Amino acid sequence: MQRNNGNPSIKCSVNSCAYHAASDGLCTLNEIKVGCSCQDVSNCTSTECASFKLGDHGTNCGCH
Repeated sequence: MQRNNGNPSIKCSVNSCAYHAASDGLCTLNEIKVGCSCQDVSNCTSTECASFKLGDHGTNCGCH
């Protein structure tokens, strides 16, 4: 997928990711990989988007 063609099945608010569709709040990848950020995966803060790649369009996160 191209940068401006967001995947409506994958929402994203991390503007600093290279795969973020800036105007749509979506991911431009066809699929993502979810990984662990620690050994104990008992809540969502223990997971991460393992497909994340730092892009060249800022370092701000639109996380709530």
